[in-house]
Amino acid sequence: MTEYLSVSTLTKYIKYKFDQDPHLQSVLIKGELSNFKKHSSGHLYFNVKDNNSVISAMMFKGSASKIDFEPKEGDEVLLEARVSVYERRGNYQIYVNKMHLDGVGNLYQRLEQLKKKLTKEGYFDQNNKKPIPKFPKKIAVLTAGTGAAIRDIHTTINSRYPLAEQIQISTLVQGEQAKNDIINNIQQADEIGVDTIIIGRGGGSIEDLWNFNEEDVVKAIYACTTPIISAVGHETDFTLSDFVADIRAATPTQAAVMATPDQYELRQYLQQINLSLTRFIKQHLQQQRKHLEHVSSYYKFQTPTLLYDQQIQKRDDLEKQLNLSMNLAIKNHQQQLQLLLNKFNLKGFKQNINREQLTNAQKRDDLNKVMNNFIHNQKNNLARKLESLNNLSPTNTMLRGYTIVNKDNNVITSTSDLAENDNIVLTMKDGVVDAQVKKVWCNDEQ
Repeated sequence: MTEYLSVSTLTKYIKYKFDQDPHLQSVLIKGELSNFKKHSSGHLYFNVKDNNSVISAMMFKGSASKIDFEPKEGDEVLLEARVSVYERRGNYQIYVNKMHLDGVGNLYQRLEQLKKKLTKEGYFDQNNKKPIPKFPKKIAVLTAGTGAAIRDIHTTINSRYPLAEQIQISTLVQGEQAKNDIINNIQQADEIGVDTIIIGRGGGSIEDLWNFNEEDVVKAIYACTTPIISAVGHETDFTLSDFVADIRAATPTQAAVMATPDQYELRQYLQQINLSLTRFIKQHLQQQRKHLEHVSSYYKFQTPTLLYDQQIQKRDDLEKQLNLSMNLAIKNHQQQLQLLLNKFNLKGFKQNINREQLTNAQKRDDLNKVMNNFIHNQKNNLARKLESLNNLSPTNTMLRGYTIVNKDNNVITSTSDLAENDNIVLTMKDGVVDAQVKKVWCNDEQ
């Protein structure tokens, strides 16, 4: 019986083979998630399937926390995993290390993430939307130079409102260079003074429309000062450009409809306005004619002199009263003037002025005499003081035979300031003498 293996032994052997095979340690698998469950521990349990097969799979909590999206049933995913055997059930399964959305699913994930970010930053806020001009003069159309979109837009505008000038700016709407071309053309259209900008293209897959989901394109539309109509794809297609634009059109044709009024509706409206104005004018004329007839039948208009004869008489009365009032006012002012003349007595006033002028002249002469005497006395006093000062000056003293003695630039006034052999300087009236003291004595020593 020893040649028989237990189920556990066989399972362990098979697991050992799986674990030792280097080709099964890191495999890349593509498939659809099914039977997806998230355990309370944080581990993920699910199946990966395609049209023909199903593989059991699990993902530990540590690896699951690094997933950059929220896995759900039906997601197409790309997996990096190792293949092993779960001994308890004896079936093989994969242990997933990394998980990413596959292709389109990844694009949808990026789209949702970017949409949430831009929504939070306020790029889709309705308060920032600009109204579309009702009667545009110039419309810039940013789309491919050829194709159904440009034909539909031009045809619709021409049929609805041919007065609008269409400025076609050929724009790349697909491919690697499309993003920058869209941004540059939006900025160009914003600078040329158009009233409305239409950005459009035909339908397509999310990959084909992806340039209109780029963050830089969204920000360029948001920064544009000219109202923008977004007409990207078909009615069921939505891009971030649709959300940030001032208005979204389901198709390029609808964008042209939104951008222009209908000339036939305008004509009908103008006809209605014309009829309303004509009817209003006729009614107004009829009312004014009735009013004129009523006024003209008034008795004063039948005899026009009744309108002004009373006024003429009233004017004459007022003129008479005015003349009386003016004469009385003049007489009163004349009387007041005479009273003032009598009060001031101009003749006596002039005599007083003459007397005061004579008094002022006499006082001016007396003042001049006093000032002259004072100046003369001050000059004599100054001369006497100058003469006294001159008599006391050292120069005049030296003229009488006196000498000034200096020692070390100091004037000597006492013999106590000198000693034998001192060098002294004698200043006389006509020069200086250097001398040396031979002997010094005081009057008290004699």
